[in-house]
This record gives sequence, C-alpha cells and structure tokens, in this order.
Amino acid sequence: TMSMLAAAKAVLAPRGTVRAAINMSNILLVTNRADPAQPGGVAPDMAAALADALGAKLQLVPYENPGALADSAGAGEWDVGLIGAEPARAAIIGFSAPYAEIEATYLVRPGVPFHTAAQVDTEGVRVASSRRSAYTLWLEDNLRAAQLVQTEEPGAEGSWDLFQDRELEALAGLRSFLTGKAAELPGSRLLDDRFTSIQQAIGTPRGDAAACDAAVAFLDSFVADAKSSGLVANLLAKHGVEGKLSVAL
Repeated sequence: TMSMLAAAKAVLAPRGTVRAAINMSNILLVTNRADPAQPGGVAPDMAAALADALGAKLQLVPYENPGALADSAGAGEWDVGLIGAEPARAAIIGFSAPYAEIEATYLVRPGVPFHTAAQVDTEGVRVASSRRSAYTLWLEDNLRAAQLVQTEEPGAEGSWDLFQDRELEALAGLRSFLTGKAAELPGSRLLDDRFTSIQQAIGTPRGDAAACDAAVAFLDSFVADAKSSGLVANLLAKHGVEGKLSVAL
C-alpha cells in the first residue's frame, strides 16, 4: 500500500504543487493584504507548513470571501482550502480537525436589554449578518424566534451598515470585528458570551471518496502535529492575533 504521505500527495499536490485557497475576508487569518497575490498571515503560513509536510511547492489561490471559495470546490481551482468548517460546506468539502477557533457573538444597540447570546433569539429582534459567512450559516440553522437580516453581498462592513441604516437590534459577527464597532456606537453592548465559535480547518474538495478520505487523514495528522508542536500558537503570536483567535482543542 502507498504510504499516507504518498497517498495524500497524489490528491493534494498531484503535480508537485499544492494550490491553497485563502479566504481574504478573514481579517484574523489574513493580516497582510499589501500584495493580493501573496497574502500574509496565519492561514498562508499554515498553507506553507502543509506544503513543506507534503514535500510540495505552494501556490496561494485568494478568494474574496468564503462563499466564493466554497462555490469553487468542484471547479478544480484549488487542492486545499483554509476556511471555517461549517456543516453546510461539508457536503462538498472534506475537512480536517480544526486548528484554530474564532468566537462569534452579538453587538446590541443602545437600550436593547440583552446580556447573553441566547436572549437575542427573541420574537421581534432583528439580527444583521454578513451573507454566507460561517456564523451566518450557523444562525440560519439555529435562530428560532429572531429574524436574520442578511446583507445583499458578503462582507462584515456591509452588515454594520445594515445594522445602522435600519436600526436593527443586534449585529452578529466575529468578536474582534464587533469590538472595533462597539467603540463607534456609544451605549452599545458587546455580549460577553458567544453564540458559536467558527472552527478554522483545512478542507479538500470531495471528489473520489477514497482519495478524499486519504487526504483528510493526512490533513488531520498535520493539524494535530501543528497544534501539539506549538506551531499554531506561534503563528497566532507572530501575527498578533492571540486573544482574538485561540488554538482549537
């Protein structure tokens, strides 16, 4: 039988280069956008470490948002994608265990009395959220009483505009983004707890089932090593995002 490495390399870098899809809208995992063709940050560095582990060259393939990245899973444009591992995406992408997680919570408008995320899910409450983000996919599946109001196009800034223009009760988002926005709206409250945490993982398109399984087994092993060796923690520190992101358990 082929070794795990050889089997994984045949799927993830069949021509000797691993093409790694990067979600450019994740401001925590892509912290340097000066050159769009060569983004810098935790996700590109994880992709580089993966290429080293495979004994392959690396080509980064940037996407404007996670929806665009996931949509292209069947198009043969990338071999691995660094993206939130959401159940809605798992039908078309096989995911590794997560290497990092990001809290998603709510900012509530001044005068809105809620103190926990669960309280936001109440009749008459409108929640602004960025279309097709991992946390919006979670809210689509889990909000029972509150009304989810999504942006026309993906983008956190657009969700802030929607929240402000329509004076919605709550804004969903990543804690780091909402922390900045809370300062712009005196009297608003950033909730202490979270409604979900986005599990950041490495995915590969689901094509041939056996090939995908072999690739995911290797990705799981790579991620486990990256966590236990301290690589993930070191990358969070290197890019100044500790406290905004945490190493996944």
